[in-house]
Amino acid sequence: MPGQSPIAKARNGPTDRVRRLRRVKIYTRRGDDGSTGLFHGGRVAKDETGPEAFGTVDEAVSALGVARAAAVGRLAEQILEVQRELFVVAAELATAPERRGMLEAGVSLTTSSMVVSLEQRIDEVEAERGLPSEFVVPGGSPAAAALDLARSIARRAERRAVTHVRQCAVEDSFVVPYLNRLADYLYVLARSAEATWIPSRTDSEEDG
Repeated sequence: MPGQSPIAKARNGPTDRVRRLRRVKIYTRRGDDGSTGLFHGGRVAKDETGPEAFGTVDEAVSALGVARAAAVGRLAEQILEVQRELFVVAAELATAPERRGMLEAGVSLTTSSMVVSLEQRIDEVEAERGLPSEFVVPGGSPAAAALDLARSIARRAERRAVTHVRQCAVEDSFVVPYLNRLADYLYVLARSAEATWIPSRTDSEEDG
């Protein structure tokens, strides 16, 4: 009814929009045979190289969500930017090689400019904070710990992408370079999120 308060509307039951949304089920049963749908059509086994690669990218996005929940200010914005870019990477990996021509640069196709942008962001963070001269033990802060977890997942996504690109003979893809730079970027972000760096070796070990 016109003029109803939001509380009154809630008491009257779900809106038409909510009713429409409830008709969409999260499960389709189409994957019960062990296959998954690809972007722009087609289905493949869930354990093939493509799903392994874009599934690992999805893991990285989720891990970055944990990092962003622990971050504040500019760091949270930097993480969100990466999460959005990874949706582009995942879309490319989720596309059959023969349908790559249907992808849109920067939307569903990873570009060289995305790689260059990561390099610039790495340089900026390094110029502001510097880098440790030795291996660092993760866990200096909640945000840094989550970033290091996301970094290690990004490295695994890179390895999965290398396998996929090689086995499917994908040419002119910037997915692997992007994931390579991403892991470096997450490393410097993690170090910037720590007040102090904990070295992997103690002073006594170094002296001995």
